[in-house]
Amino acid sequence: MISSNDFRPGVSIVLDGSVWRVVDFLHVKPGKGSAFVRTTLKNVQSGKVLERTFRAGETVPQATLEKSTMQHTYKEGDEFVFMDMETYEEGRLSATQIGDRVKYLKEGMEVNVIRWGEQVLEVELPNSVVLEITQTDPGVKGDTATGGTKPAIVETGATIMVPLFISQGERIRIDTREDKYLGRE
Repeated sequence: MISSNDFRPGVSIVLDGSVWRVVDFLHVKPGKGSAFVRTTLKNVQSGKVLERTFRAGETVPQATLEKSTMQHTYKEGDEFVFMDMETYEEGRLSATQIGDRVKYLKEGMEVNVIRWGEQVLEVELPNSVVLEITQTDPGVKGDTATGGTKPAIVETGATIMVPLFISQGERIRIDTREDKYLGRE
């Protein structure tokens, strides 16, 4: 159990049978009446955002999350096979469990899998990955005055916007949180 006075951004709690993460909180002590904590919560599974008010000192169950480092070994059908780096056990996750960042997942990549009990809540990819461009239009010389961009397809199949001077076969660094080009490798 955790007190509402101890809420901080990033704290996970169990509310109505699902895990919610505290995004923002404000401890309010009005001139008349008792103090309360106004929070903004985000559902870890669905991404739904909720604003909720708790009495000061009210206790709620804290979610016990387990984080393990796993390596993506191969893809079999619609499932991605991962190996736990500590126990060397295999586990399988679907694309829906991994989320939209599955487009940057490459064989041999290490990820953090966050579980609540036996349920997979989140798969954290590295903040940036290096991937090779497999297809893009050739850049036109002298056409970079405006700092234009063009679409490029990387080896995992994801499409990312890159500067005009980038060509096919180059390796680039991509920010997986914002789907942005960071630079050449």
